Amino acid sequence: MSALRPVGLVADRIAWEERLLIKAAPDFGLRIDWVNDEALSLGHPDAPAVQGYDTLLVRSRSYTRGGLIATLAEAAGVPTLNTARAIHACENKAALRALLRTAGVPVPDHRLVLSRKDFEKALADLPLPLVLKPVFGGMGKRVTLIRHADTAHSVYDYVEDLAHAFEQASLVEPYLGGSSVRCLVVGRELVGAAEFESGGSDWRNNAALGNKNRAIAHDPDVVKTVDGVVDVLGPGIYGVDLFATPDGYVVNEVNHAPGFRAVASATGADIPSAIGRYVQELLA
Repeated sequence: MSALRPVGLVADRIAWEERLLIKAAPDFGLRIDWVNDEALSLGHPDAPAVQGYDTLLVRSRSYTRGGLIATLAEAAGVPTLNTARAIHACENKAALRALLRTAGVPVPDHRLVLSRKDFEKALADLPLPLVLKPVFGGMGKRVTLIRHADTAHSVYDYVEDLAHAFEQASLVEPYLGGSSVRCLVVGRELVGAAEFESGGSDWRNNAALGNKNRAIAHDPDVVKTVDGVVDVLGPGIYGVDLFATPDGYVVNEVNHAPGFRAVASATGADIPSAIGRYVQELLA
């Protein structure tokens, strides 16, 4: 029997998804080891913490850590999945939308807000209700729905007073409803797609918040939009979040280290096997 190919799974912790990836790995000739992304100390030309792995599966949940680790690992000659370029793009919502829009992939109308004056201009340009969200961040954290103009500036007070300068960079965009479509992509393949709806007292439809979900068919418009994202970022493992609008789907954001429990539950898709097979093909 041939030896299993070593793969480093870079993450701050082992959650449900990581456990399944590690369990499925031997079926595809792989051995996946957890590499704690808080204890790498990269920068040495030989990068001893990551040498010996045929590739790194980067699943850091930090919105800055993954891209930095992937950049230094690639510089040390260790390939990463996703690539450093793709991870850096996904970590910055404003930069990602600029890349996608330039390539003709539809994204929501939005304004970059770096100051109170920017915020005032966004309020004047866009109709209420509006969503205020951080450029750097995920899991639905610090995403705020602004329904009324008379409370908008009070909301922005919290951005100014409680966030550090790096975290104050925000996007303002129209509220596009209480549902979104999460697409799980492996390589270039749309493995599963599910619709998430906000429920209870929480208006956000983020999969990480445990909202209602259901599988949806692979709509040609969904597939076309997802293909456009992969054309820009390159093949990889992505969670692509879409909003449906009267003019078609728009890309809300792309997660470079997607949780996939909710999509797997809704669709029955064997996502760990799809990822294991894809890594196996890359290493062949």
